[in-house]
Amino acid sequence: MLGEGGVTGLTTIAYYTLKIPTYLTNFVLNGLLLLVGLRFLDRKTIIRSLWAVVWLSIFLRIPVFYVYHTNQTIIPTIFGGVLTGISMSLILNAGGSIAGSTVLGRIFNKYFGTPVGSATLFFDLAVAIPSMFIIGFEKMLLTVLGLYISAKITNLSLARFGAKRVLQVISNQYEDIAQSISDNLGQGVTVVQAAGFYSKSDRPIIYFICTPKEMAHIIPVIRDADPQALIVTESVRSVRAADLYRLL
Repeated sequence: MLGEGGVTGLTTIAYYTLKIPTYLTNFVLNGLLLLVGLRFLDRKTIIRSLWAVVWLSIFLRIPVFYVYHTNQTIIPTIFGGVLTGISMSLILNAGGSIAGSTVLGRIFNKYFGTPVGSATLFFDLAVAIPSMFIIGFEKMLLTVLGLYISAKITNLSLARFGAKRVLQVISNQYEDIAQSISDNLGQGVTVVQAAGFYSKSDRPIIYFICTPKEMAHIIPVIRDADPQALIVTESVRSVRAADLYRLL
């Protein structure tokens, strides 16, 4: 048996020491954390997190029909960490959380810029390390390894699939391209006044932010307007504006 961090770890400890049902502890503790989150996070995040907590509690109530056994403890540690990281990134990318330490992670992310996975890992370790008095030192180390893998996968997945894209375009047809981009995306496009050092002529740069899906649609539009256009793309971790908000 491996331990866990955050609220999940506390539910495990409560179950094996006090025989309190995991679904009950999970719902009560996460409910209290969501009340704290109401002060710091937007209502949409809280509602989605509550939805996730309810279903997590329901699945904890359902009996286990199949158990996988192996003598290689490192295998469930690695795969458990990977699957947890992927699941967490999907939930966080959709704007929700599973409450627990992820609520605290989102708060730290919002106000201090700490990556969600790293902040969540910090709070998970605060529970996982003391659990060695229940599950033993070796299993505690495996638990810490699983939590670390989960945090890394979460950060990598959010950075890869959740980040926005910045496109900078240099072209003589910048007015037509800027208009096409604005019409297709339905959002503002910034034209930065610049000059070419070699040519000594004005070379305005089109600058805008979009999603990876929008970028795949916009680049052919730019190419149609000017096959010689220079397009520079990069990922950004944080976008804040009236209509665009993303902080990873």
